[in-house]
Amino acid sequence: MTKASSTIKPQEAAHFGALAADWWDPKGSSAMLHRLNPVRLAYIRDAIDLHFHSDSSLLKPLSGKTALDVGCGAGLLCEPLARLGASVTGLDAAAENIAVARAHSGPQGLDIDYRNEAIEDFGGKDFDLVTSLEVLEHVEDPQGFVDGLAASMADDGLMIISTPNRTALSNLLLVELAERTGQVPRGTHHHDQFLTPDELEKLLNNAGLAVIDTTGLSYSPAKGFVLSDNLSLNYLMTIVRTS
Repeated sequence: MTKASSTIKPQEAAHFGALAADWWDPKGSSAMLHRLNPVRLAYIRDAIDLHFHSDSSLLKPLSGKTALDVGCGAGLLCEPLARLGASVTGLDAAAENIAVARAHSGPQGLDIDYRNEAIEDFGGKDFDLVTSLEVLEHVEDPQGFVDGLAASMADDGLMIISTPNRTALSNLLLVELAERTGQVPRGTHHHDQFLTPDELEKLLNNAGLAVIDTTGLSYSPAKGFVLSDNLSLNYLMTIVRTS
């Protein structure tokens, strides 16, 4: 089941909801996300330390802070954020994902507030950290989605977004090759829905936000996914409110 919303595409929510059962299997349908996660987490941790002036040696730099992950799936990012000390809320359009996320976090002793809600219907606001990773390319109304993210972030908060770039390389690797070889389920990506960094920055600016860093996520056959200056495949953005 999914909830109707102006930004959620029901077919996208249904697609990912159908994959919920093996979301936590590192060799299952979400294997690529499992490979991406350590690299994304390293980027997020560096952004947290810089923004909140925390010591990189701290085990829980988000202690006393709140975090919101939008499009949380089964909790691949929510759980690490909770371990970093944050009080975490996770939103997802697919009820199946939320059920799996709750079932997985409970035995870990993690108290995460998972909700089957769209960002524009969510009443929460003033989160210290707002994240949305590999989600924007699946929404119906990108500007409305970004506006919802902005409305949930505290004035002095931090936002992290990652999404594929719309290039020939991303079409080749993320759509044609990855789906044909079974690395990701067919129908996961639609190249025409990808946003370039310039397009995303415009949406963010329209929402009163400013991009302070853009870093690429590249793929190396030897090293796997790595952070780089090359934005042609996928990229992460660090975002704050316009001062």
